[in-house]
Amino acid sequence: MLMNALPLTTLKHWGRALVVSIPVLAAQAVVPALLQTYTDQALPGVAFAQEEEQKKEQKTKRTQAMNNKVYEKLQAAQEAVEAKDLKGGLEILDDLKNGKKPLNDAEMANVLNMYAFIYYSQEDYPRALKSYADIIKLPEAPEGTLIQARYSLAQLYFVTEDYEKGVKALLEWFEVTTLAPASAYMLLSQGYYQLKEYDLSLKNVEIAINMYKESGKVPKENWYGLQRFLYYEKENYKKVVAILDELLLHYPKKQYWMQLSGMYSELKDDSRQLAAMETAYVQGMLSKEKELVNMAYLFLASDVPYKAAKVLDAGIKSKVIEPTSKNLDLLGSSWRQAQEIKKAIPEMAKAASKSDKGELWSRLCSVYLDNDEFQQAVDACDKGLKKGGVKRVDTAYLVKGMAHFNLKQYKSARESFKNAAKDERSKKYADQWIKFMDKELERQRSLEEV
Repeated sequence: MLMNALPLTTLKHWGRALVVSIPVLAAQAVVPALLQTYTDQALPGVAFAQEEEQKKEQKTKRTQAMNNKVYEKLQAAQEAVEAKDLKGGLEILDDLKNGKKPLNDAEMANVLNMYAFIYYSQEDYPRALKSYADIIKLPEAPEGTLIQARYSLAQLYFVTEDYEKGVKALLEWFEVTTLAPASAYMLLSQGYYQLKEYDLSLKNVEIAINMYKESGKVPKENWYGLQRFLYYEKENYKKVVAILDELLLHYPKKQYWMQLSGMYSELKDDSRQLAAMETAYVQGMLSKEKELVNMAYLFLASDVPYKAAKVLDAGIKSKVIEPTSKNLDLLGSSWRQAQEIKKAIPEMAKAASKSDKGELWSRLCSVYLDNDEFQQAVDACDKGLKKGGVKRVDTAYLVKGMAHFNLKQYKSARESFKNAAKDERSKKYADQWIKFMDKELERQRSLEEV
């Protein structure tokens, strides 16, 4: 009767929601901060790739020299930027770009690169994008600078949420680079995710994660998050479980224990579902009413009512679980299933007194009868019937009749059984009780005559 309050299917949907409701990080969250300092000359994660490309460039392409005056003005512009004088930095760059002597491609690439940094700092993304695009158009610009500009361009498209162009630019960058970092594959994965190309997204996030593992590094938490989500979309729950195991190894958090429990629910592995949630509980990770109540339901579903009662009792005493009629009824029912009747009755009585319907009084009536507390059973039934809202009035009258019979209140018992017999579902049992009572009364009269 108790589990009708929350069927196992509800528990399974709850577990499923734990995974579905965890949002995948937005693209901006995985895009590294662009151009943290101009002196980096490249975005984080690209500098070492650029260095590799520049070595290659020395063999294939002569680098144009930078004029000393140009270098000095660029340095002055950089100092202005570092002093947060972006306007002053732009004025110096404008003088360089519009000077009498045309800049060669190498010089112009550096100027445009600093333009891009300033525009990005001002959140003027269209101009920053144009600056990087203009670098790519310079045929004699250093190869490393061109490669850097392509990657920066791709990142900026992600920042502006133009994922289609971002993926296209990133793929073009992959074609010209010889050493792409794991973060680049992760960025590509995010792009494909935003475009709903989930198979391609999964392919690239796995490349990124495997690269980290092969180098002895722990993959980033949000990388696992995207990988987990993509496998969940494919309904590969066993793989989701494996990913959650890795997350719990490196990033132990409540949400992952709860998601793991939900996944075991999907796999219909009830014992592991319970074990995962109980692990979170014993570590003190479950701190909300809903979490503790769901923990109790899982114990009940696994036929461990005593632990369910202990969770609810502790939660109510610590004021995490509100002592509502529903929660108190659940606590009382848990104690009852655990055969702790003395603990069950007070909680069920409190639950009934807080309810606006008589159903809980009717149920409490049966508990009193089972515990041979017959007068309390009669009183509880009367309160329930008077309040109304009893689901099975016939059953309540049957129980009340049995309590009256045990109190030897035969007239009241007969009246209760007759009321129960008005419902076809209880007529047979009520009639049997009346016949039994008549025989008992006849037996007692016979004894008195002797």
